[in-house]
Amino acid sequence: VQLQASGGGLVQAGGSLRLSCAASGRTFSSYVMGWFRQAPGKEREFVAAISWSGDRISYADSVKGRFTISRDSAKNTVYLQMNSLEPEDTAVYYCAFRAHLPVTMRVDDYDYWGQGTQVTVSS
Repeated sequence: VQLQASGGGLVQAGGSLRLSCAASGRTFSSYVMGWFRQAPGKEREFVAAISWSGDRISYADSVKGRFTISRDSAKNTVYLQMNSLEPEDTAVYYCAFRAHLPVTMRVDDYDYWGQGTQVTVSS
C-alpha cells in the first residue's frame, strides 16, 4: 500500500487546513486509515482514525471538536479538516494505514505510512 499525503502548510493561529491522503496498491476488505503527528523532539502521537466503512471514528482528546476526519471510498482518500489551529498543533503529520479493524491509537498497530506533511501554526 502506498500513501500520498498533501495539504500541509503555514497558517496563523485560529486558521484552518485540510490534509488529504490517497491510498493505492494492495486492497483489503476492511481497514483503518489514520493521522498521526510528530513535533520536534517528541514522539509520534495519534490524531484521528476512521474505519473504511466510516462508522468507527476516534480522535485524540487534544483535537476533539477542532479536527474532523472523513473518507471518500470512491477515491480511496482520507481527509483531516483542521480548524481553530493552535501553535501546539505544529508538527509533521503522517497518514497511516492499518490492514484490519479495529480502529486503534497505537503507532505500532499501523502497517503502512505516508511520507509526512508539515503543518506550521504561527502565533
